[in-house]
Amino acid sequence: MALAAYRHLLRATRIAFQGDLPLIHSARSQARGGFEKGRSLDPASKEAIGAIEHAEGVVEVLTKNIVQGQQTGAQADTYRLNIHEHTERGENDTVKNPRAPGGKVKVGFGGGCS
Repeated sequence: MALAAYRHLLRATRIAFQGDLPLIHSARSQARGGFEKGRSLDPASKEAIGAIEHAEGVVEVLTKNIVQGQQTGAQADTYRLNIHEHTERGENDTVKNPRAPGGKVKVGFGGGCS
């Protein structure tokens, strides 16, 4: 399972950071370091299973939620986005209905106020 998660993570870095070799190298180096730390764990332990689940979660975020932007042209505020087939595209329902259950308004990164 760990080897499959590692391969998924390497593939996700290639998808998310396509064409940006320094960033791909850095992300893969970090992934390799994380898996090296867990090498001594018992494969059946909760820590190992948790680490594999974490790696698969990172794969989901990298493939579905990370979009590269590259500045284009002479204007500083114009970017070309690398939206690929795996990029998650939502319906923006939270924008249409900003109230969370319990009457709280969603603000920022999951915070809320009354």
